[in-house]
Amino acid sequence: MGQGQQDKVATSLAGAVSEEISASLAPVDAELESRYPGDPGTRQPVHTVYVPGDAFAADTLRSWGDQALATLDEHAPDAASFAAVLGLSDELAEPVYSRVRAKLEREPVEDLRVDFEDGYGPRPDAEEDETAARAARLIAEAYRNGTAAPYMGIRMKCMEAPVRDRGIRTLDIFLTGLMEAGGLPDGLVLTLPKVTYAEQVTAMVRLLEAFEKARGLEPGRIGFEIQIETSQSILATDGTATVARMIQAAEGRATGLHYGTFDYSACLGVSAAHQAGDHPAADHAKAIMQVAAAGTGVRVSDGSTNVLPVGPTAKVHDAWRLHYGLTRRALARAYYQGWDMHPGHIPTRYAAVFAFYREGFEQAAARLARYASRTGGDVMDEPATAKALSGYLLRGLDCGALDIAEVARLTGLTRTDLEGFAAPRRGDLTISGK
Repeated sequence: MGQGQQDKVATSLAGAVSEEISASLAPVDAELESRYPGDPGTRQPVHTVYVPGDAFAADTLRSWGDQALATLDEHAPDAASFAAVLGLSDELAEPVYSRVRAKLEREPVEDLRVDFEDGYGPRPDAEEDETAARAARLIAEAYRNGTAAPYMGIRMKCMEAPVRDRGIRTLDIFLTGLMEAGGLPDGLVLTLPKVTYAEQVTAMVRLLEAFEKARGLEPGRIGFEIQIETSQSILATDGTATVARMIQAAEGRATGLHYGTFDYSACLGVSAAHQAGDHPAADHAKAIMQVAAAGTGVRVSDGSTNVLPVGPTAKVHDAWRLHYGLTRRALARAYYQGWDMHPGHIPTRYAAVFAFYREGFEQAAARLARYASRTGGDVMDEPATAKALSGYLLRGLDCGALDIAEVARLTGLTRTDLEGFAAPRRGDLTISGK
């Protein structure tokens, strides 16, 4: 073939064939869009702190930050001592420690759940009524005066018969209180615990629909998290993954799946001494949760540890090392959120998160920069990897592990650019990045 000549392009199929195939797959296309919309692209908190309803007060968030700072001052007063406890490298010691202290001063808690379930227990109805109304008032005030955590809400009692009416009433009082105080805040999050059947999720949907209708809210305005705390929520008697049914039963309202470390472990007969986030039973449950939620826009959260960093320094350091290790382990498995039970846990929560993002930051930035500019390197990345790289950087920015200036310097990209790579059109993920 001479220079400049082009191969003749020929086809054998009539255009009607493609049209017929597209028509036959139209229901599948619609289902893909409906069931797998992808990550919502909003900030995901790195943890959820839960505080019993009777202990929640106007100064709870600041109190947790102050207690965490006091724990650092007493047991790791400088970067070197903190790094020695956690095994941080010399390069990470100062950046992580300084960022942890700044975070505790600026935003000690990213997500707070006022607890009306296990942490609160059964109370006289009048007492729980008053506590729910007070929680609504305090949260509304916090959002008004700018002292709220990015996300706040309640964990109600579950949908099981003995406590169902009480849980419904508490939720009604709480949501009504927020409406009366000016409306539902953007950061509102609700948690439905101890779900065993998809029908209980459906019941929660019907309950929220009724509230939205009663208060003239846009349908679908209120979402909720599903707490996975029973074996029945993972595997049904017929062997199917119940948690996948629950996501569908939520009809688009599910925002998260939260693993309940101790209830789930106990349900399987795991002895108290071995109930932890790294037990094989926990790994199995969370892996199923993760696969069921992938692509649906529902996020997965790890559970908590009940080993508290209190007492003499040696004991605090042991608890810190345990919590740091569990958090790092969860991050490596793409569980980007967990539950914290004590103010002493949040220094190691943030230390683990900040170290995770800072130690991989330069490599991730370089790979994404090469992908964005289509230049070579020792790794050939695809659009799906670019999505993961940009998501990694965005998570680091959201929590305070990274600064936008350093990300822009190494990638040449703006936050808007990162968000574009993190949420590509569906078809883009099947196209080679070359």
